[in-house]
This record gives sequence, C-alpha cells and structure tokens, in this order.
Amino acid sequence: MTHEPVLLTRILDFLRAAGFADKTARIADCTLGLGGYSEQILRMFPNAQISAMDRDLRAVELSRARLLDHASRFKALHGNFGEVGEVLGEFAPFDALVFDLGVSNMQLAEAERGFSFQSDGPLDMRMDPQGGGSNKTAAEVIDALSAAELAEIFWVYGEERFSRQIARGIEERRKRVGPLKTTGELVELIREVLPAPVQRKMGGHPARRVFQALRIYVNDELEELEAALASIRDISSPGAMVAIVSYHSLEDRVVKHTFRAWEKEEKRGDVLTKHPVLPNSEEIERNYKARSAKLRVFRFF
Repeated sequence: MTHEPVLLTRILDFLRAAGFADKTARIADCTLGLGGYSEQILRMFPNAQISAMDRDLRAVELSRARLLDHASRFKALHGNFGEVGEVLGEFAPFDALVFDLGVSNMQLAEAERGFSFQSDGPLDMRMDPQGGGSNKTAAEVIDALSAAELAEIFWVYGEERFSRQIARGIEERRKRVGPLKTTGELVELIREVLPAPVQRKMGGHPARRVFQALRIYVNDELEELEAALASIRDISSPGAMVAIVSYHSLEDRVVKHTFRAWEKEEKRGDVLTKHPVLPNSEEIERNYKARSAKLRVFRFF
C-alpha cells in the first residue's frame, strides 16, 4: 500500500515559516491516517513533539508501528477529530494543528471497507466500525430511508444533479429485488439509472458523488469538522497555526467561513491563505487524489 500526503510540501513550508525548525513545538495531527504528515514533520523538525489521533483504530495501530523509531516524540490516540479537545487536551497547548479531511489510501484500498466505487465490497463506509458516527452502514442507510430522504442526502452532501433519479432507482430496486448490499450493486444501479450520454458528460465516475454523499452522511463528517473548529482555540497556544486540507466544496466552505469569522468578526488572528493553496500539475500527475485538494491556513494572535 502506498501513501503520499497531499500538499505536504506546502504545509512544511508554512511550519518552517512559523519558525518550528529552530524551536520546540507541540503539533497536533488531528487526522493521522497512515501517518504521512506526522512522519515528515518529525523528520524535518527535530524538536517537534506530535500528538496524533484518528477515528480509524487500524490506522492508529499501523501508524504507531510505522513511526516506532520516533516513539519518544510521537503519540497516537483513537478518537473522532470532532472531539480533538477531549482526546488531545492533555497534551495541549499546541503550536500547530494539521487536518487532512480526505479518505486514506488504506480505506480506499480495502474493498471490505466499502469506500471505493472501483472495487466490490460490502456497503459499509464507516470510518470507525467500532462505533464512530451513527454506526449505521451505508447499506443500512440506503435500506432505511425513503427516496426523498436519499435524494436530499445525495444532493446536499454530494451535489449530485441526478439525485432524485438515483434515489428513485434505489427505492424501485428495493421493492423489486431487495436491498443493496455491496458497492458493486450500487455502482451497477447508478449506471443503469443514468443515460449513457449523461455519464459521458459527468467528467468522472458516475458513482463518485453518491459515494461521497453516503460517506459524509454515515460518518457525520461536516458535524465533526464544525465541532473540531469550535474547540481548536481552547487547545491552541498564542500564535498557533491551523492548516486544513479539504477535498470538496462543502468542507472547504466550512473552513473558509470559519477562518474568515475568526479574522474579521472575532479578531482572533489572520488568514494566511487569502486564496486556497492548490496542488500543482506535477503533484496531481503523481497523486491523482490531490486533484481536488485545497489548503487553508490560519494563525492565531
């Protein structure tokens, strides 16, 4: 399994500009994943102490093993990033907090997790199968909700223009055949519902937006993000930096508006990225996952 952190170089540049290369710094990696950000920060900044967390217990275990050589400067805990204040509070205050809001390569690569529309597996999509979020799988959501409710999820969280057609197709399929249980069945249904000319014009996989919407809904991702942003100030030191990489407009909008409110209304600090930092063409060519990434950075007074 390969893992390349998105916009890593730019995040390291911001940390370097903040002077972390020459001083002891406490850094929170709030979405640890496979530890890509933490690993490079530990290598580049020898005085950094990292406290990390992830809602995926397996990711925490794998990262602990990967970064065993840095055990004296690295701690990894299990928990939802919306509870960052509670999970990492004992290690606060932090001089920098880093978030990568995307799905990890590990989660996409394991078909049994149900995140990928490229491989067949159970319709799960829970980031924390041990009990995070609503603890309902995507299959349970699809089976329980009406076409109107599903259409709203696909539209609000996936911005899917054909949300109603797809939702009606799911409802009709349930009545005719039974509930959808696998990612392959959902992809097949979406391909059947959408006319071929529509699919050709979509500019991506026809199931991408529906999968995104279900993942966000199942894991309460926007609510978790808002909760994390609300608690950040309480665990940040004066002058602390917050760097957040998002992958779709819903997340980016929450981050953008929160940073703007902190700067303009609450006078808490400055937005360091007046426009989001985007990956260059070389990074996108090397790592296709980066194509939709946006980095925003804020620094408290």
